[in-house]
Amino acid sequence: MVQIDGVHKFFGELHVLRGVDLEVPAGSVCVVVGPSGSGKSTLLRCVNQLEEIDAGRIRVDGELAGYRTHTRGTTQTRGGAPELYRLHPKQIARQRSRIGMVFQRFHLFPHMTALENVTEAPVQVKGVTKAAARSRATELLDRVGLADRAGHYPAQLSGGQQQRVAIARALAMDPELMLFDEPTSALDPELVGEVLAVMQDLAASGMTMMVVTHEIGFAREVGDQLVFMDEGTIVEQGRPAEVLDHPTQTRTQEFLSKVL
Repeated sequence: MVQIDGVHKFFGELHVLRGVDLEVPAGSVCVVVGPSGSGKSTLLRCVNQLEEIDAGRIRVDGELAGYRTHTRGTTQTRGGAPELYRLHPKQIARQRSRIGMVFQRFHLFPHMTALENVTEAPVQVKGVTKAAARSRATELLDRVGLADRAGHYPAQLSGGQQQRVAIARALAMDPELMLFDEPTSALDPELVGEVLAVMQDLAASGMTMMVVTHEIGFAREVGDQLVFMDEGTIVEQGRPAEVLDHPTQTRTQEFLSKVL
């Protein structure tokens, strides 16, 4: 589903991603952990094309993300590799519409109710009728346990409820892939569980997911693959139980000793 090959990303002189290789099979949950500044969030942003990579390739469901190769006449090459061309912003937007992303901050429209927040993108981006979008939004709010909060504004909802609305909003676009960037880190501890429960239900439904989180218990219980990143590289990866209980790399051992 997601194929990441040799991805590099710079912010000025700061080398944030250093040749990252990762594969996330369809229907699986990949959990990414690591210290702050290790490149975890940047990796997700590159997958969703919120950041443009400086080298490497990212493919989502077999389609090259953000670029196309030369296809007319003789293939142009640069250093023996097919030359890439950046897609038009509208084409990039089309690719991004297949990916849902949930951020640390909820980014709900404060002047819209929960229901309106969930219906907005399908109507404006996909051209879904308001009636169909409203019906789908009602189903999704019920799925995340907020059917009785459909008419509430974000200011009337707890942090956990707002994040669940954000998840419903992402699902309203019928994504093939869901990205979660530390979705519980801004929540009060007692509200974390309700968001993780929704994510666990989503994983059980077969959604392909990439999750950046500090919730090690979630990684162990729900993840199919655990990736530990540090300084822009993948230090260790494998089945969650294997990495958590029997890490082979010293840096992984040091990190886990502080968070377990």
